[in-house]
Parts: sequence; structure tokens; C-alpha cells
Amino acid sequence: MKANQTTVTEFILLGFGLGVKIQICLFGLFSLFYIITLLGNGVILGLISLDPRLHTPMYFFLSHLAIVDIAYACNTVPQMLVNLLDPAKPISFAGCLTQTFLFLAFALTECLLLVVMSYDRFVAICHPLRYSVIMSWRVCIALVLTSWVCGSLLALVHVALILRLPFCGPREINHFFCEILAVLKLACADTTLNKIVIFAACVFILVGPLSLVLVSYTRILTAILGIQSGEGRRKAFSTCSSHLCVVGLFFGSAIVMYMAPKSRHPEEQQKILFLFYSFFNPMLNPLIYSLRNAEVKGALRRVLGKGGHSQ
Repeated sequence: MKANQTTVTEFILLGFGLGVKIQICLFGLFSLFYIITLLGNGVILGLISLDPRLHTPMYFFLSHLAIVDIAYACNTVPQMLVNLLDPAKPISFAGCLTQTFLFLAFALTECLLLVVMSYDRFVAICHPLRYSVIMSWRVCIALVLTSWVCGSLLALVHVALILRLPFCGPREINHFFCEILAVLKLACADTTLNKIVIFAACVFILVGPLSLVLVSYTRILTAILGIQSGEGRRKAFSTCSSHLCVVGLFFGSAIVMYMAPKSRHPEEQQKILFLFYSFFNPMLNPLIYSLRNAEVKGALRRVLGKGGHSQ
């Protein structure tokens, strides 16, 4: 049995299983989306660092969300692009588990960051006079560090549970990256404990935080409706609606992937959902914040204006 446990040293990612011409077209399309993702989130990071008016807790959290989105894309997309051109190219066992760990760590961290951002908006709108005291820089840094550490530790728990399993064949993963449920299907042992931990993590890290976000936004909506100034209501709603769109995309796709009943074609369905979750969400987030946020658009105009004047 020990000999069999060491037989699988690499995996083959089956990807989308489409024709060669279609996969080449997808390679070009996804490469474009990948560039847009990196540029969009890079612009958000650049604006926040260059414009002093954006040196606030809200944009500090947004900068870390942009970092997570860039990391998401860099973790899954390059391997997917390689597989589109060379479907038979293997990924090592260590590389596969590293990809699984990083995906889970970034996903869990983003989940916690979105909760922190909703709390920040709750304090800003419902307790504006105490905002600078409650959301001090020490508190903000502590919240961000907690999000990163908790996300990484929870991901490490999942990977540690995978490492105790033997993998003695087959070695084909029916996915475009080493997603945890797809990897578990190849284990030559009972994976019940792994699945129980995954479900518990979903309840703890998805349902719980989503409930907190909904409670926060119920209070926020009540407070916004009570604002006398029309301009004040518009500004508050603009910043909160951007965040709420991102929350809806992230939690909606995550809950459907891990907690919704599976269809008759769960693997193909999950590939599409994961494509949206790990690819399109990171690309859409900077667009949502830039198009719906007046402060970000103003910062972009100021930075471009300075560049034009300097020339």
C-alpha cells in the first residue's frame, strides 16, 4: 500500500475538453481578460497609493481586495492558459496542492475582507462622529492582518487533510485548476472528513459572514434613508452600492458552488461557476469600484491631469 501511495507524482488537468480551434480562441480571449484584470486592479492600487485623498480606511481595505484579486488571477489563469495550448502538460503533485492552498487562502481572505469593508461602511454611515476613533489605523491594520492570517490558516487545514490521503491513481483532474473537490475525487481513501470540514468552513466563512453583511447593510440602508441632504444620500449610496455589488457576486457564486444541490452535470457546471468566481470576479471588481465610485473617478482625473501637466 505504501508503494501505491507514491505512484501519483503529477496530475493532468483536463480543462474544458473542447476542440483545438475553440481552445485557441479561448486562449486569446482569456489572455485579454487576464491583462484587463491585472491592469484594472493595478490601476486601483496605483490610484490609492498616489492620491492622498484616498488614504482612508475604506480605500486601505480596497487596496488589499485588489491585491487578493491580482493574486487570484496569477494563481489560476496562467496554468489554465498553458492547458488550453497543451492539454497533456502535467502539473506536479506539490504544484497542484500549492495551487489548491493559494486559491483557498485568497478566497477565504477575500471573504473576510468583504465583511471588514461592510463593517467600515456601517461605522462610517451609522456612527460618523466616532468613525475616526473606531476605525483607527491600528484597528484597520489589525483587521486586515486577521483576515490574511485566518484565511491562510484555514486553507492550511484543508491542505493538511488532503496530505493524509493516498493518491494511487487515476491522475486526471476534471477541472482547469486544482480545485479541492476535484482533487478529493482522485483520493484512494475515504474523504468524508474532508467534505465535512469543507461544509463546516462554508457555514463558518460564507453563511456567517454573509449574515453579518446583510445585517450591516440593513442598518446602513435605514441610516441612508434618514440623511436629510440629497447629495449626502447619493454619495453614501454610491460607495455602498459598489461594495454590495462585489459582495453579491462573490458570496452568490461561492454559495452556489459549494452549498447548492448539484445538477446532472455537476463537473461542467462547476467549471463555469469557478471560471466566473476565480476569473471574472477579479476582473469586474475594479470596474465596479471605478464606474460607480465618484472618488475613484476623481482620483483618476487628478492623476491623469498631473501627468498631462508634467508633459
